[in-house]
Amino acid sequence: MENQILGIHHVTAIAGNAKKNHDFYTTVLGLRLIKKTVNFDDPHTYHFYYGNEEGTPGTVLTFFPWEGIQTGRRGTRQVTEIGLSVPAGSLPFWQERLEANNVIYNKVSSKFGEEYLTFLDPDGLKFELTVAKKTDNRKPWLTAGIGAAQAVRGFHQVTITSNKIERTAEILTDIFGFKLQEKEVNRSRFVIDTVDEAATVDLVEAPGEMAGHVAGGSVHHVAFRVKDEATLMHFRDLIVAKGLDITEKIDRNYFYSLYFREPGGVLFEIATDNPGFEVDEDMADLGKGLKLPKQYESQRESITAILPKLD
Repeated sequence: MENQILGIHHVTAIAGNAKKNHDFYTTVLGLRLIKKTVNFDDPHTYHFYYGNEEGTPGTVLTFFPWEGIQTGRRGTRQVTEIGLSVPAGSLPFWQERLEANNVIYNKVSSKFGEEYLTFLDPDGLKFELTVAKKTDNRKPWLTAGIGAAQAVRGFHQVTITSNKIERTAEILTDIFGFKLQEKEVNRSRFVIDTVDEAATVDLVEAPGEMAGHVAGGSVHHVAFRVKDEATLMHFRDLIVAKGLDITEKIDRNYFYSLYFREPGGVLFEIATDNPGFEVDEDMADLGKGLKLPKQYESQRESITAILPKLD
């Protein structure tokens, strides 16, 4: 079938110190830095892309590290948790690794019949390492300290917290094609069947909770995946018909995007698979060079001088 949402494409969050962010995700979590570029609107700030070996959509976690930014506040109208998929039997390894690196974490728990381990990154961004019911066969990036039996595979789910979830749920079901799978207390799990992984969104309803503040340690937006630009524009028409404001198509170098704010207040993006991360680097060299949007290439020397050093 054409015109399908293919689960989660990427999640973009806000960090503080660039080197701490880089070291944590490449060393402690063992993700691959697949692209080192800059913010389209602020070229003196990095934009880091982390993922699996190939930077496959559904594995890509990106950050804007703004030095000195204030810490955000977790609450409603936000993506409040990012779930990463890890292999069965790996949670004791991860608990030991997090503890050895002085990472704040909670003991293993479970929901919807799946075990997970919660931790906070250096800026307070909340994650869950989840052992999915179904084996995740995505190929991970392997490092000296993290082997195939432990390595992160990519996204399992994102969690959105809202005062009232009904209108957000309508976007997921009526436009994106997700289905309500099950519910536990105030958490509703929505799953899409067009892909096997990165296919889950949890909605948590918290009527009396204060709205969060997006800043350091917060998710900036979550992007949903489509095959190509024709599919992208199909969904633009659906969003417009729903009466919501949505951007025109934007070229992000590695994918084409649309942005809109869903009724619960979270910024959603729809992003294409094409053209991919190899448009300016070979697979073997992903993340090695500083790649600038073409409008900033003439400023390379001054931009490089300002960007924080990572080594």
